[in-house]
Parts: sequence; C-alpha cells; structure tokens
Amino acid sequence: MHANKERLARLGSAILSASRSELYLSMRFLDLALSALDYQMDLNTATVGTDGVHIRFNPTYLKQLYLDNPILLNRTYLHMLLHCMFRHELNLRDRDPVLWDIACDITVESILDTIEAKAVAMVIPLFREETCARLRDSLPVLTAEGIYRLLEEQPPSVEFQLNYHKYFRRDDHKFWQQQEEEQEGQGSDPDGGSDRERELNDKWQDISDKTRTSMETFFAEYGREAGTLLQAIRIENRERYDYRRFLTQFLTLREEVQVDPDSFDYAFYSYGLSLYGDIPLLEPLEYRDSRKIRDLVIVIDTSDSCSDGVIQAFLSETRAILNQSSLFFQDTNLHIIQNDAGVQEDTILHSPEEFRRFSDTFTVKGYGGTDFRPAFEYVNRLIAEGQLTDLKGLLYFTDGFGEYPKRRPPYETAFIFFRDQYQDTGVPPWAIKVILGPEELTEVKHT
Repeated sequence: MHANKERLARLGSAILSASRSELYLSMRFLDLALSALDYQMDLNTATVGTDGVHIRFNPTYLKQLYLDNPILLNRTYLHMLLHCMFRHELNLRDRDPVLWDIACDITVESILDTIEAKAVAMVIPLFREETCARLRDSLPVLTAEGIYRLLEEQPPSVEFQLNYHKYFRRDDHKFWQQQEEEQEGQGSDPDGGSDRERELNDKWQDISDKTRTSMETFFAEYGREAGTLLQAIRIENRERYDYRRFLTQFLTLREEVQVDPDSFDYAFYSYGLSLYGDIPLLEPLEYRDSRKIRDLVIVIDTSDSCSDGVIQAFLSETRAILNQSSLFFQDTNLHIIQNDAGVQEDTILHSPEEFRRFSDTFTVKGYGGTDFRPAFEYVNRLIAEGQLTDLKGLLYFTDGFGEYPKRRPPYETAFIFFRDQYQDTGVPPWAIKVILGPEELTEVKHT
C-alpha cells in the first residue's frame, strides 16, 4: 500500500513537471512563478488545488486530464499560478467564499483566454465569452474585486453557477478556506494578518513584480503570448495609497486665530518669574499653526465613460476625510469642476456644510467626450485673475481616456483613477498617478 502511494505521488509530480516545462518553453517570463510551487499528493481533493506553497493533487485526476486534454492541464496549472500571483487565496477574509471563488476564477480565465501561447491556447466556449463580455459592460478591466461587487449586487442564478463550474472552475479552492480557518485559529494581527499570510503575500508580490519587469523589458517578444496578463499584473500590483494621507500633500500651513493650549507667551512667563520669584504667568497664545485647505481644485471627469456611482463614492470619501479632519480654513476655496470635453460647471465650497449640501444634491453635468485641457486652461485663468492665490494642487478624478496638457502647470497635479475603471494610459511624467480601489474609498466612515 505504501509503495503504491509513493508510485502515485511520483506519477502526479511527473505530470505536473511535464506541464510546467511546456509552460516555461511557451512563456519564459513565468520562470520565477513556475518554480515557486512544489507538488504534494492529497487524496482529500478529487481534483487539484493550491495553498500558495504547494500544488495539492489527486493523481488519478491528473492522469486522466493529461490523457484527455493536455492543453487543459496546462491551463489548469497556469490558472492556479495566476491565483497566487494575484494573491486571491490571501484575500478571502470577510468575503462570501462562493462569490469570491466565482469572481477569482472568471478573472483568471478571462486572462487565459487572451493568451496566444501554444501551450494554453484553445477555442473559447460561448458561455465564457458572453459572460466576460457582459461584465466588461460594467468593468473595463476585469478584476476579482470588481466582479465580486457585481455579484454581491446581483447574485448569480443556479443555472449560472452550474455553467460556471463547467466553464470557469479549474481547481479546488478548499485549501484557501482551510488556510483562512488556520489563521483564525492561530490568531492574527488585525492590521496585517498572520506571519504566514504576510510571508506568502510578500513572496508572491515579489514574484509578480519581477514577472512584470521581465514582461515589460521584453514586451515586443512576449506581447502576443502574454495577452492581457501584463495589464492585469500592473493593476493588481499598483501602489496602494492611503487617500487620507495623500490629501495632506495639498494643505497649507499658516497661523489661525484660536487658543493654543500647548504653547504660551514667553514674555508673560519671564515677567511672572521676575515679579513673583517662582510663579510664572502662563497665557496661551491666541494663534496656532494649522495645516488646512486654502485653495484646492478637484476636477471630476463627467464624460460618458465615467459612472455616477464611482463619482459619488469619490466625492463622499473626500468629504468624509475633510469633515473628520476639520481641514477647512474660514476662507477656504474648494473648487469642484465638472469637465468632459469642456468645463461644464465650477462649484466653489467654503465649509464642510457647503460640501455636505453639494454632495447630497450632486448631479453629473456632461456625458460628452473627454478632453482634460479645458479644465487646466480654466484653472490657469482663475490664477491669472487672482481668484486662486494659494493653489497647492489639482486633483483630476478620471478613467484616463482623453487629451492631456502638453506642458506642466505651475501647481501639483494628480490624476486619480478608480481601479475598476482604470486603463493603463499615458499620464504625463510631471503628474502624479494615483490608483484607488474600493478598499481605499470605503475605509473612512461617512458622516
């Protein structure tokens, strides 16, 4: 019995090794990722799956798949590898596991369907093609987080789930759930998860980053073979921003009339000591240094490609941050400009209350084409007319499609993309590119 199990383990490992070699010959940019998983027989699964460290396999399943359809075996291997590179198995926490499974599998298969490498290329089933096309009506870029939110809003039917298992499901995700249960049982740091989780995340983040670099370096060579994989890796590995901290880059430091209990007038202090010996006179200063908004411009892209819901989420989060941090001076000028192919409206806000009323009644003006330049020309005119005397920066919330200014303006500029709407566009080198995901736009409790 023991000898037979060893033979089956060797057989399964040999099949996976053969598949790995074929993938490597077709897509050499995956060399690091392909060498990152070892193989382990596990008869608790009827198929095959990964926990981020091992590929756990049922040898009988692997043998039959290899004999019936070696291309599908290669796709299954790469399917699991992409789960790891996107850290899908580490992002299950606080999500419905059924919907998360569906979202992750659709994301990975949609990428595999664009790869033209001989080792994985196959005819795309109609159900899979139609499903991805429908999702792209709402999500220009298919990500697991974006698909998951759509599934939460409109749960899949029983018929859809049956077809999902046939056309999208390739591996057993039970090891993701087991990993989550182990982390909960061991206890974890609420800010960063367990040590094992952080190690796995760092490992696959590094592999993913190096794979992206390799693909970018030899893009002309790997372009057709890689399909949309490079774009997906760029989005998943984007720099994550604390939006609250990001906004502080555009604050002005100046004195503000208010009692400062943490400081006092040294003249009174010294006078008390000279008059009474050992009794200083303490009087709080009437001015305090504060960092708040003086002049700030937020431009909202209201072209036809930007959705109302995403714009509202961005405005609500910005309002919540500014309200909670009391970032308004008494003479604050916050311009919120709606622009598509031209400036549609400029609303000037001076207080948190005005911002609240504005966001509660906000309606989109535009839905035309996209041209960023009119907004910059308008702001430059406001500066020339003396209406903006202390402009620290301009934040442009957009999907990225449009004509950018040729020259750098005399103020900091940040183009802010929502990840589900994000495309890898040519943001000018003088501008800051910020990509926010749903996690960045829901961390602050709205007031």
